[in-house]
Amino acid sequence: MTFKTSITDLAQEWLRLDQNPETRKEISTLLEANNTAELETRLRNRIEFGTAGLRAAMEAGFSRMNDLTVIQASQGLCLYVLEHVENAKERGVVIGHDHRHHSNDFARLTAGVFLSKGVKVYAYKNLVHTPMVPFGVKSLNAACGIMITASHNPKKDNGYKVYWENACQIIPPHDEGIAKMITDNLEPWVWDYKSFENPALEDPTEKLVPAYFDQVDSLCIAKEANAASETKFVYTAMHGVGYPFAKQVFERFGFKPLIPTKEQIQPDPEFPTVAFPNPEEGKGALALAFKAADESGASVVFANDPDADRFTVAEKQESGEWVLFTGNQIGTMFACNALDNWRASGKSDAKVAMLCSTVSSNMLAKVAKTEGIHWEDTLTGFKWIGNRAIDLEKEGYDVIFGYEEAIGFMLGDIVRDKDGVSALGCFAQMAAQLYKNGTRISQYLDGLYKKYGYFSSANSYFICYEQETIDRIFNKMRFGASPQADESGRFAHRPTYATHIGAHKVVNVRDLTLGYDTSKKDGVPTLPVSPSAQMITFYLENGCVFTLRTSGTEPKIKYYLEVSSSTKEEAESEAKEIEAAMCKQLLEPEANGLQYRVSA
Repeated sequence: MTFKTSITDLAQEWLRLDQNPETRKEISTLLEANNTAELETRLRNRIEFGTAGLRAAMEAGFSRMNDLTVIQASQGLCLYVLEHVENAKERGVVIGHDHRHHSNDFARLTAGVFLSKGVKVYAYKNLVHTPMVPFGVKSLNAACGIMITASHNPKKDNGYKVYWENACQIIPPHDEGIAKMITDNLEPWVWDYKSFENPALEDPTEKLVPAYFDQVDSLCIAKEANAASETKFVYTAMHGVGYPFAKQVFERFGFKPLIPTKEQIQPDPEFPTVAFPNPEEGKGALALAFKAADESGASVVFANDPDADRFTVAEKQESGEWVLFTGNQIGTMFACNALDNWRASGKSDAKVAMLCSTVSSNMLAKVAKTEGIHWEDTLTGFKWIGNRAIDLEKEGYDVIFGYEEAIGFMLGDIVRDKDGVSALGCFAQMAAQLYKNGTRISQYLDGLYKKYGYFSSANSYFICYEQETIDRIFNKMRFGASPQADESGRFAHRPTYATHIGAHKVVNVRDLTLGYDTSKKDGVPTLPVSPSAQMITFYLENGCVFTLRTSGTEPKIKYYLEVSSSTKEEAESEAKEIEAAMCKQLLEPEANGLQYRVSA
């Protein structure tokens, strides 16, 4: 018989392990107040380590981001790396951090754990954008890398992102192995806030930041034209770390200085002007940047997310309206421009390859098919895109571009991860050339639609904090309201997906949680299956494809829907119609108590 540990015992165990007076006080206060509900939320379950590393709110508790859970994660990671990476001690670890509350402390504590085991530590003591960590792993041939950041999450959150020795984010089975090593080593070995003063620790900033920009220089192909450009660009760092890096990439590309959005340019962990520091959230997040652009007479706004690995762009139209381009639209423009530049350089495109995530637009597949180049889709996330790029390189391909619709772009091979700074330089270069020729960005995109077909996306999300509700929604989606036994014995219940979404017939379903694809004779999907994450894709008779999945870092049910047509109006109209039917039939927001997306 298994006995459940009492919440009081869990609280006492926390107080035994924790050495931070602030978080100790949080648990003590909750204990004294007999607030068992909050103690259960914070202490009953451990924060889960996955391919995204760790991400959670910063407060006391085993399920949160705090000094103790960061030390425990670092201990497990350290031992796993020492066991699985050759010469790990000598090769070392690269550590970076952003500007969020406690990020500096978390980086110091992480460094202290690795130093205590004799591992060489390279730590950026000052703020860096996330791509500097994988760049450091690659440049120094390090055993692994860690970036302390919660990217574009709300201010209360922080995170712990891990890169493997190949300078890509970890994929299975490493996540499971590290997670087990963490749970086997929960007793803190060391609690060192002063690790950055340890003479054994090396700060690689002066060596690696110039080296990074030297490689970014290779993406600049029109420095003289850039310098002559009269196009004005406004930039927002979204209260993050991006501005120094954005300024430098503009200098390297030969441009006149960016026009900063002054209210959002300095790192500020409070993110005072935005509820959600995510440029993906819509025009509300960019309102101050639009204001700065209107005041300066600029027609183009660029934005990075707070850790500057994502990038987005908006353009003012002749009507005075600002158009914020989607990740899919930006990705398509990048891809076509990268291919044009590759061909213009005189290189053969026989072994050129491009990648995108499976929830990104099918337009890139259409471009690749039309242009005769290699294209593949991967599971969601740059951990899959980056690792697949490395595999393709080994097969002799030149992977010149990869992207995911969540405004993440990989240009060239500087890092096999998304990079908002190199993206910033490359898009500015493309925009300057377009404006020189009298073409707006929106006109260039429209020309691509006319060439390859119109693709209209409807991507959004609902917020849901209850895992039980999420599981119920997806299980109903795959097994129906009244689950029946699976006569084949392959699954617990017989897969029973919707046959129609609104008036549109479903012709195929791919369920990467269950491991089932109705289009395959054996029913087995070609993409990897992940039972721990919900992900179902529906293919409709009219060519519409939509995917519903859970987020690995936020309490969201996300959906990605796309329709292609010969006209923009038809594509947009059909996308809206199917989106409404999909939400009503499959997600049932009101019945399931889902929270609608709120614009920034």
